[in-house]
Amino acid sequence: MARLYEYQSKKLLREGGIRVPEGEVAFSAAEAGDIARRIGRPVVLKIQVWLTGRAGLGGIQFADTAAEAEEKAGRLIGMKVGHFTVDRILVEEKLAVKAEFFAGLVMDDARKCPVLIFSAVGGTGVEAIAKLHPEKIATWPIDVGTGLREFEARNLVRRTGLSGGIMLQTAELLTKLYKVARSKDARSAEVNPLVLTADDAVFAADCHLVVDDYAVFRHPELGIEVAREFDRPPTELEKIAYKVEEKDYRGTFYFFQMTDAIGPDDRVIGFHGAGGGGSMMSMDAVLARGFKLANFCDTSGNPPASKVYRAARIILSQPGIRGYFASGSGVASQEQFHSARGMVKAFVEERLAIPAVIRLGGNCEEEAIRILGTYGRGLPGKVEGYGRDDSPEACAARLEQLIREGGEVRHEVKPLAAFKPAEGAYAFDTLTGKLSIDRERCASCATKGCIEACAPKILKLDDGRPALAITPEEARKGKCTECLACEIFCRFHEKAAIDIQLPIPGLAEYRAGLREREG
Repeated sequence: MARLYEYQSKKLLREGGIRVPEGEVAFSAAEAGDIARRIGRPVVLKIQVWLTGRAGLGGIQFADTAAEAEEKAGRLIGMKVGHFTVDRILVEEKLAVKAEFFAGLVMDDARKCPVLIFSAVGGTGVEAIAKLHPEKIATWPIDVGTGLREFEARNLVRRTGLSGGIMLQTAELLTKLYKVARSKDARSAEVNPLVLTADDAVFAADCHLVVDDYAVFRHPELGIEVAREFDRPPTELEKIAYKVEEKDYRGTFYFFQMTDAIGPDDRVIGFHGAGGGGSMMSMDAVLARGFKLANFCDTSGNPPASKVYRAARIILSQPGIRGYFASGSGVASQEQFHSARGMVKAFVEERLAIPAVIRLGGNCEEEAIRILGTYGRGLPGKVEGYGRDDSPEACAARLEQLIREGGEVRHEVKPLAAFKPAEGAYAFDTLTGKLSIDRERCASCATKGCIEACAPKILKLDDGRPALAITPEEARKGKCTECLACEIFCRFHEKAAIDIQLPIPGLAEYRAGLREREG
């Protein structure tokens, strides 16, 4: 899910015809003072973070003058709240509050429809309201074919005890709230409090929308960088990782950084899971050995080798980790040799110096273990593969042993090497990269084993050298599955004539920036 800040949500409400307080977002104290001056009335200043209970954290302040607003904004901007460093605040008019209500729209998976929740009591969480004032809450399942009709909204509000003009205003607001949420593919929308002012006008005094991550591509106007439900702004590396997932529909790649500062004595490892439950068990296993995790990563749903490769390169863009641990489900239905090839390519290009323990239980796990053992053998760091019969706990213990035997080596992040294809190389585009063949080297190849290694049969021999057996357009659209089998075979058994380039936008610049910051 992708969260919107309060000021972003309120902008959408305003565009949808819903009354919200006058205000703007400020990124500095001086800007906050200017906004308060333009409003010309007492204001409220609210930190913009994805957290509840901001008032209790000191994140909501009131100011009667522009000078006071600027002074208080100076204290708010830069404050640490959870994982957030506040970099923006909403400055808006202070309302004369007569009463507070609650309105929420959520997707009910059991009913398979959106459900509207309204309470004639607000100012706290809906769970507490339901416990203290059950008679003040009403719900309504919405038929997505008809939407929320005004008579349905009026009946809903009336059931909570409101009547007259206030009921009519509130019902109209609720129908508009549904239209806004539906138009932006929101999974949830919460207005708390919905405020009745002293002059009997109804305002959305606070609002938070959460957009379905699979629908984010339809709404570039929202400016969502990462369609994930984080409790803090995404890191630079998370943004880079999300761009991989955003452009590649095959399987799932989820990456979340758990620390961006690793001390010299920290026992931190890179974690690469596959599947939710298995990943959780595997995380527990390494945490029980006293390790900390630099990140959580999940590649599942039958991702191609190219996606696993990119995940591994991103995990290995974290300096100072002591080991690489990959483990997920023990009965995965995906062919595990794809993951093995992706990791091997990443480890070889990194010249991996830290130990890696890879548990790939599932289809063709024996072949995956063979690939890791055969092609990871010549690296400075030891690479070992395990299968479903090897428990996460045993694999975590083995990683700890390898780290100790290796002298607690720390991973050094190196610049990404620029690719220079051979002059006159035969090349074609794949779905997310480019495959290059140095056909001069192919002339002395004894086995032509790349043709047999290519299970999708997109390569053929042309005058004794590999070439496309399909059209370049078919390869670009995905018939080349980026399984990496031809490159792995050629690199280790023949002439290293095949190179598959799989760019990761922004990663080279990120790594260069790391080296600059480290001096």
